[in-house]
Amino acid sequence: MDTAGRYRRFTTMEARGHSPAYERLTGAIADDPGLLALIDELPPAKRQPNLLLAAVRFLDGPIDDYAAFRAWTATHWDTVRATMLERRTQTNEPGRCAVLLPVLARLPQPLALIEVGASAGLCLYPDRYRYRYDGGAALGPAESPVVLECDTAGAVPLPARLPEVVGRTGVDLNPLDVADPRDVHWLECLVWPEQRQRLARLRDAVRIARAEPPALVRGDLNETIRDLVAAVPAGATPVVLHSAVIAYLSPGERESFAATMRDLGCPWISNEAPGVLPAVDRRLPPGPSPDRLLFTLALNERPLARTGPHGQSLEWLTDRGRAD
Repeated sequence: MDTAGRYRRFTTMEARGHSPAYERLTGAIADDPGLLALIDELPPAKRQPNLLLAAVRFLDGPIDDYAAFRAWTATHWDTVRATMLERRTQTNEPGRCAVLLPVLARLPQPLALIEVGASAGLCLYPDRYRYRYDGGAALGPAESPVVLECDTAGAVPLPARLPEVVGRTGVDLNPLDVADPRDVHWLECLVWPEQRQRLARLRDAVRIARAEPPALVRGDLNETIRDLVAAVPAGATPVVLHSAVIAYLSPGERESFAATMRDLGCPWISNEAPGVLPAVDRRLPPGPSPDRLLFTLALNERPLARTGPHGQSLEWLTDRGRAD
């Protein structure tokens, strides 16, 4: 898919209905040969709409009007380009814990969580957040400032209690530090402009992580995952998890990671878009309209549910989705 097609797809499948500002901007970018030519100077992996828009916001550029956005971005392109090359789309959405929780709670406790593509590690705190499914009673510590709302469909095995987490480790090519204001500002810029609730949730999750920082390792997931699993102390269940990460690997790197996880045999929870993990896709029943972007939640490559990209929805596929 060329860059114009990539931006049109983002406009219709991701921004529409969620961010009017981003829908307007990316729709206009897709029809702007001059700006597309600048974006095409970047490596393919760095041409993402989210990355461009976050970089402009990170540099205090305008996003309310396309003419102003276009003029500012073209004038400051060298700085925008440098920011896009330096940074990554590390959204680190804590809301995704709402779709991970039903699987985590059914695994043998206690858990040592290992997140690949961990960013700042905000998804390593499922036991520190509160959850409200379908607007019902909240589950989780009453003092938590983070309340995750999630709509469900199907026979979701909602937990009666939170998992017991005794280890929080993450690996990332560029781990972000919750104590670094610039890293936190970058995470904030990755939240779409109208989504004030997500922004407030992110800031509250950062405060939780600052009080109990995760162990973040800088490195490649394929080079580190075996050692991280081996380091889990006896008596704890190592759980490898990731969400919206594996798409950034090459097909060969994805298969290498999947082969390693099959060999390790520990619980492996993936929450990725269709087309990312072929073994998961082959087992997935026919899905909804292709104009809806949904992830697939899977345990050891067995699909369990379709999920909203930010953890806002959880549609269980069958009643066989037991995490045992």
